Amino acid sequence: MTTLTEEILAFNKDRGWTSGNRDARNLAISVSLEASELLEHFQWLSGEQAVEKNREGIMEEAADVYIYLLQLADVAGFDLEEAARAKIHKNALKYPVPVGEPK
Repeated sequence: MTTLTEEILAFNKDRGWTSGNRDARNLAISVSLEASELLEHFQWLSGEQAVEKNREGIMEEAADVYIYLLQLADVAGFDLEEAARAKIHKNALKYPVPVGEPK
């Protein structure tokens, strides 16, 4: 993910988008706004219908969320992949697989 983050930062730099709004607060707001745009593709449809009808839009909005999350992680100084792995581990401890039930 480091390479992708570097590509995103270079893209922003090339366009002069490196000052002003590149702080944790604004990036967190952008994540939320893009996630809301992602949800719009599912409004009034089942999940299957939404993907069938809006696959391209869903992909683009999911990518926007991901891009803003990578930027937020960069600004806040953490590795998003490491954070996700740590969270999965924490969830595994909090929610262990029930004994005797299939995985």
